[in-house]
Amino acid sequence: MLSSNISFQNDILKIEQLSKAYNNTKVLDIQQLTISKGESFGLVGNNGAGKTTLFRLVLDLITSTTGSVLSNGINVKGSELWKAYTGSYLDEGFLIDFLTPEEYFKFVASLNKMSDGDLNLFYERFNDFFNDEIIGKKKYIRDLSKGNQKKVGIAAAMMTHPAILILDEPFTNLDPSSQIRLKQMLKQEQEENEVTMLISSHDLNHVTEVSKRIVVLERGAVVHDINTTDQTLRDLEDYFAAQINH
Repeated sequence: MLSSNISFQNDILKIEQLSKAYNNTKVLDIQQLTISKGESFGLVGNNGAGKTTLFRLVLDLITSTTGSVLSNGINVKGSELWKAYTGSYLDEGFLIDFLTPEEYFKFVASLNKMSDGDLNLFYERFNDFFNDEIIGKKKYIRDLSKGNQKKVGIAAAMMTHPAILILDEPFTNLDPSSQIRLKQMLKQEQEENEVTMLISSHDLNHVTEVSKRIVVLERGAVVHDINTTDQTLRDLEDYFAAQINH
């Protein structure tokens, strides 16, 4: 693991007074949110709730209107250090679609100074997830199905065993078998390597299965922050069902 020599704070992510506005319309407004080292954090909400905006701010892909995101005490705005221990995949924009999957994985491996042996271990690790649909097909990433493009992006994000893993809607476009394999891999990563996971999903069943804590966003604000129990899925279903009647 590339981050094995880094000492991590218990509160590995801290969000303070964070807001984002477009044309004076606020799309995100979170006063305070702390995510602990090794925590599996699920983010849910309807379209436009601010989930992807939050992830983009955490990854310093867009500039906040106010506030800060601290990653292991580092302000993501003013440093590149946090990128060494952070893996992420939000959408196809993270891919280099004119490369084959093999070329892309080799590129990501080279950026992270991984050896050929490391890369071979990576292929072994993701062999079942790829399901003989990714490697050796002589296809560019742009010619893969949406589901297989997502597999490439998720695998690349997990390649270095990052200390923080951020995935936006990882289960969308995956077939049922791949969804099950992904859930198994995410649980294994957390249990064996104490990975801090931030995962958004519209699928309440999947996100409650892989997350020990759930945050619900509504119109850019946190409206619920709960630890996952056997009752959580039903509570979330009831909450969103109630929104239909308003």
